[in-house]
Amino acid sequence: MENTAKLSTSKEVIAYLATKFPSCFTLEGEARPLKIGIFDDLAARLADDDNVSKTRLRAALRQYTNSWRYLRGVKVGVQRVDLDGADAGAVEEDHQTHALEQLKESQAKVKEKQAKRAVEGKSVATKGQKPANKTGDNQVRDTRRKKVSVPRRASVKTDNKATATTEARTVSASKSLETVQPEQVVVGQKIQIKLGGLAVQGTVEAIEKDEVQVQLPSGMTVRVARTELFRS
Repeated sequence: MENTAKLSTSKEVIAYLATKFPSCFTLEGEARPLKIGIFDDLAARLADDDNVSKTRLRAALRQYTNSWRYLRGVKVGVQRVDLDGADAGAVEEDHQTHALEQLKESQAKVKEKQAKRAVEGKSVATKGQKPANKTGDNQVRDTRRKKVSVPRRASVKTDNKATATTEARTVSASKSLETVQPEQVVVGQKIQIKLGGLAVQGTVEAIEKDEVQVQLPSGMTVRVARTELFRS
């Protein structure tokens, strides 16, 4: 029977790593950039640890390196850190550039969600509101005229605006990436992969049959199918 990891969420795993490797992981303040390939180091050090699985460990590491406080700490010249807190190589310029791009995209998504929730909340609050009390025939007819004419004009403007926004998002989402042919993939090649719907730049680190090990600017490595690589 397969063992079930005691730690079931990425948040719990990160807290556990901060306890096991306090010189490397932190739960508060600015996070130091991690050593490139640190996942392999973690897998080796926690090989006999039943508290966390490799799958959960990889997900937690991805969440940690995608956090805003971590991305803000990826700056040119700053030393990366290994599990014991020792320097493990300085951050390069393209790593900082990539981190800033990820940070901006993540912040933009959050703002978009907040704006959407605000619009939806306003819509719910105003839904079902009734017109003011009617005290005479003239006032009744006037209210009815307003209900027929004014909302129609407003509806046209709102629909046009919504359509324009939808079209703009469709154009943005329709930009396709050029796939790299599997036989053209070589070690050291700059490519792009898709993570969470975003195109992320990386470097081919190793090729194993139908899978490729890709190193990301954040320092972690991921395995993807050779057919899921795109030109940088």
